[in-house]
Amino acid sequence: MRVQKGMRKGFIYGLLIVLSLLFLAPFFWMITSSLKAPNELYQFPPKLLPYHWHFDNFIKAWNSQPFNLFLMNSIIVTVLTTIGQIFSSTLIAYGFARFKFKGRDILFIILLATMMIPWEVTMIPLYMEFNFFGWINTLKSLIVPSWFGSAFYIFLLRQFIMSIPKELDEAARMDGANAFQIYYKIYLPLMWPVIVLIGVFNILSSWNDYLGPLIFLNDQSKYTLTLGLAQFKGVHDVDMNGIMAVTFLISLPPLILFFLAQRQIVNGVQSTGLK
Repeated sequence: MRVQKGMRKGFIYGLLIVLSLLFLAPFFWMITSSLKAPNELYQFPPKLLPYHWHFDNFIKAWNSQPFNLFLMNSIIVTVLTTIGQIFSSTLIAYGFARFKFKGRDILFIILLATMMIPWEVTMIPLYMEFNFFGWINTLKSLIVPSWFGSAFYIFLLRQFIMSIPKELDEAARMDGANAFQIYYKIYLPLMWPVIVLIGVFNILSSWNDYLGPLIFLNDQSKYTLTLGLAQFKGVHDVDMNGIMAVTFLISLPPLILFFLAQRQIVNGVQSTGLK
């Protein structure tokens, strides 16, 4: 039995290692390609490692476009959208979970139904709306919608709040706390694992967003990193060294964030079980 259990465990670990290597292969190819000379990128058969390590490719690629400005725009959009999503989603989820009002369940079903609408269906009405407000070619078109909540985040937070005993509300009200004080003094600290989860999800989504900035932004001074990365693709040629180098630099913050918040992400997912 011990031998069979050890063989089974070894097979599972071996399979997981092989699958991990398959997933890491594109990332490895991106790093090595960013360090190669331009003529080495199109060699056949391809070489896994460069003959000479050109670390200056990162500096050249970063300085070829105003990436410092693009980085600042991406940070502004990511930070403000994350703050907006956390504030609005937690507040709306608290209302759905703890307040009883006429039509609450119907409104929540409608909210969940919006998750089935593809973004491609709403982008033209959004463009017309933002054009009416004068937000086209401004970062407001990327930031303001996040302050109205996300159906998916609201659903996760509502499920977590419903798992908290209502006796906490009653005890707080006996101590003289109003509804908003109960929200930010009791529920916000308790929702911390789920807040970290939706915060990481939103940071990854905003940081990697390409279609939104492509549609709503026209001026290069408003570009985010993803739009700046697309500038390496010209009419007649493509700067593969620049694309690989900047892609690697752009992918570092999400990777670092994910590994730092990995435990909180797992705890947040476990805390949002359906009730």
